[in-house]
Amino acid sequence: MKLIKQLLLMLALIVGTMTMPALAGDRDPLFINLSTDNIPRVDHALHFGNVHFSQGHPLTIFLNGKGVLLSSKKHAARYAHQQKSLAEMMDRGAVVIVCQYCMKQIGVKELDLLPGFKVGNPELTGGALFKDHTKTLSW
Repeated sequence: MKLIKQLLLMLALIVGTMTMPALAGDRDPLFINLSTDNIPRVDHALHFGNVHFSQGHPLTIFLNGKGVLLSSKKHAARYAHQQKSLAEMMDRGAVVIVCQYCMKQIGVKELDLLPGFKVGNPELTGGALFKDHTKTLSW
């Protein structure tokens, strides 16, 4: 019985050292799905994204649902602070993609978009979302 316990302990130690922990790499991309225009939630998402972007993680923010309103010149008065934050991150290399389907549903036209915001398509959005080692969060 003692021999069996020792063998099981040794087996557990061997298997335990062979598995790799699931940790984020130093430069893994971050993809934030932002589907709300609720200002506290938007601010939380932008703050979270900016912190990790500042630490060297490439950042993509995907605006969909009511989040599309954040990209529109017509809503600049309501979302001035959030649009400024997005513009500052884009100036440093972050990518902001606006869901084309959601734009149609909410009535935001491409001409309404602020500078730097990109209209989504399967290649652009999928390219960011499915890039190797990308981590995703949703608000």
